[in-house]
Amino acid sequence: MNLPNKLTMARFLLVPVFMVFAALGGYGTADASRLMNLLACIVFSAASFTDYLDGYLARKQDLVTDFGKFADPLADKMLTTAALIYMMADGVCHPVVLALVLFREFAVAGVRMVAASGGKVIAANIWGKVKTVLQMLTIIFYYAAAAIFPADAAGLVQLITQVLCWLVAAVTLISGVIYLWQNRACFIQAK
Repeated sequence: MNLPNKLTMARFLLVPVFMVFAALGGYGTADASRLMNLLACIVFSAASFTDYLDGYLARKQDLVTDFGKFADPLADKMLTTAALIYMMADGVCHPVVLALVLFREFAVAGVRMVAASGGKVIAANIWGKVKTVLQMLTIIFYYAAAAIFPADAAGLVQLITQVLCWLVAAVTLISGVIYLWQNRACFIQAK
């Protein structure tokens, strides 16, 4: 297994670690922990950085693999979806935002499965990358703010995060429509 794929695997392993800290963070609640939110932010940021680093190394060192094309976006989806679920539990991510993200991810996964049945691997496009970066920055903002700002600033942090989440929903929807349109041939040619 090459280094970019090892970094992707590390991201898979960081997801449950992040989930523990996010679950214990509870920003805006009586038992909120700034330390747990800080640790959630650090782990999520580190995992997000591996996303950048594995792609950079794979392209620079010509180590792009079919495994990486499949596993990298899957690791991203697991990481960001887990974070959005915890943010929804904290009341800063609307269920509609999470539903749009999940619908897009299921649709893209379906296209990839149809393509794979025909022996084709579809890598992420630029819109998928923009969507992922925006999701990651929104999540990092939320957990960093939850670690830095006291409970009496929770209303402002929640408002900013909610606006960012709706922006994530819009970009997610746009990226999904573009992805489906660009890969419509998979459905036309499917048997």
